[in-house]
Amino acid sequence: MAELAILIGLQASGKTSFYRNVLAGTHAHVSKDVFPNARRRQARQLRLVGESLDAGLDVAVDNTNPSAEEWAPLIAAGRERGARVVGYWFPPDLVGSVTRNAARDDKTRVPDVGLYATVKRLRRPRPVDGFDELFTVRFDGRGGFDVQPLEE
Repeated sequence: MAELAILIGLQASGKTSFYRNVLAGTHAHVSKDVFPNARRRQARQLRLVGESLDAGLDVAVDNTNPSAEEWAPLIAAGRERGARVVGYWFPPDLVGSVTRNAARDDKTRVPDVGLYATVKRLRRPRPVDGFDELFTVRFDGRGGFDVQPLEE
């Protein structure tokens, strides 16, 4: 059974670093950041997720995915293909995200207004949203990540 991992959190919260350090060896990477100027980015993302799952690959969706509006279509695509759907929740740390974002290069830096807009929409995922499993991800203070089951 293929797995669909959905990363959920603010910009500069560690999602891409988590993907690289933890999931890159097993999951294909899908992110709207790879095609920032493309039209119909959501449709393209869903197509790439579907193609990966159809090929039997595990896939990770590395976007902010701040609410059910964004993750529901992903969960539906996973369900249609019999995938196990796992959510990785990066609790908001607005000060930390602003600081990490400021250290990014011009290509990857997000205007601060983007972080503030996302934090207003950010909602913690729940099992009733359709996830098979949910985890909380935090920095471990040693350059890695602490991943724990999400507590209700």
